[in-house]
Amino acid sequence: MIEISFKQGTLLIKGNVRVPNSIWDERSGSFRAPALYYRDIVNYLKESGIDFEDAVLDLLPCPDLSAAYEASGKKLKLRDYQAEALVAWSENEKWGVLVLPTGSGKTLLGIRAIAGCNTPALVIVPTLDLLEQWKTQLEVAFSMEIGKLGGGEKKILPITVSTYDSAYIHAETLGNRFGLLVFDEVHHLPAAGYRSIAEFSAAPCRLGLTATYEREDGLHTELNRLVGGKVYEKKVSELAGGHLAPYTIKRFAVTLTEKEQREYDRNYSVFLDYLRKTGMLMRGARDFQKLVMKSGRDPEARKALLARNAARDLAFNSNSKIEKLREILEQHREDRVFIFTEHNRLVHRISNTFFIPAITYRTPAKERNSILEKFRTGSYRAVVTSKVLDEGIDVPEANIGIIVSGTGSKRAYVQRLGRILRKKEGKEAVLYEIIAGETTETGTARRRKEALSSGKRTSKAKGNTGTPKKKSLGGDSPAHL
Repeated sequence: MIEISFKQGTLLIKGNVRVPNSIWDERSGSFRAPALYYRDIVNYLKESGIDFEDAVLDLLPCPDLSAAYEASGKKLKLRDYQAEALVAWSENEKWGVLVLPTGSGKTLLGIRAIAGCNTPALVIVPTLDLLEQWKTQLEVAFSMEIGKLGGGEKKILPITVSTYDSAYIHAETLGNRFGLLVFDEVHHLPAAGYRSIAEFSAAPCRLGLTATYEREDGLHTELNRLVGGKVYEKKVSELAGGHLAPYTIKRFAVTLTEKEQREYDRNYSVFLDYLRKTGMLMRGARDFQKLVMKSGRDPEARKALLARNAARDLAFNSNSKIEKLREILEQHREDRVFIFTEHNRLVHRISNTFFIPAITYRTPAKERNSILEKFRTGSYRAVVTSKVLDEGIDVPEANIGIIVSGTGSKRAYVQRLGRILRKKEGKEAVLYEIIAGETTETGTARRRKEALSSGKRTSKAKGNTGTPKKKSLGGDSPAHL
């Protein structure tokens, strides 16, 4: 008789049978496999006609979640694409990732999956803000207490919400307690460390939710193994004007001052000369990482890297951008505006120049929540931030987004656009991009817009902003440039 049991995120298979994805473990005198492959191993044994004793899952005592959801009176009707997404996931044996834009109701899909699977569920989220949002909505949906793992709390209940960090820490002990894993913002999962949450779990059902499936480092391919890969997708362009607010993208190319342009050209030439001299190619993040590593032992590489960073800093922080931002803010005095930058230096400059509240990773949670609440109520009409509000912020009142600086990341671009697309009566969203002409920002902006597959019309604003010329635009530069 074959016996399967769970131990610290792995499966122990005792008996004279080697199953797929297992190796012999001398210490336990049995075959061992990552808990991730529990379902596959069980299916293999069944299909092979091999008798076995299964002692893997030790699920938390759980009420009838389907009945609880029905009884709560909070059951919402699914939109057509939401119903299609759940069907696609179910037909894939309740494994896989649903890719839907921000504001399209991914949380509702998670709730319906939990009710449909009717098994203890662990919801994993990247931020404390999302942890609280999910916890609140789950309490309303099921009229029951929801567990919380993160933010200094550890209360494990049949439905529990955890941060990725906390789920990673407790992965070995929680791996057989839940039948369903729901990964919100699942593109975080393939990161080193976080992937063990999925690898150490035997949960037979897995649902990933995201607006941005692809990762710049290519690690999204790991999602096939960890949670099941992409099974359904809708683009922003397919839902805008219907289930999402209609939107327009307006791009302004500003001209650097003569002094800024000279300094930019001088620094960027140092960087390009080094690449030509060494034959290095900058095709993506991995190539850039090679340059960073080389700079630790090669003075010329370090000089080139510092020159590249100086050029980038000039493009990001041009005085022309501040003046264009001033014009845009004047045009939208009555609107609710999110201003996005790549680094905190520009956040603080904008905050001090225009007396706009700022949120960075250093902003205390209490202050951050206070700023966002005042933004929602209209006490503040604008907020400036770097990357910390790219995900997990639900502010339907926001209708104007301004990207003052950013990388070529398609994921960040979609997330920032998503901050202003939540549906509200009469709302029309506008996303502005302020780009430094005659710099690599032009190519960077073009690459990140490829995330929107629709051919959505983009306004190229001219006038006193200047028009980028074709030389030295850096169109072939990698996303991080």
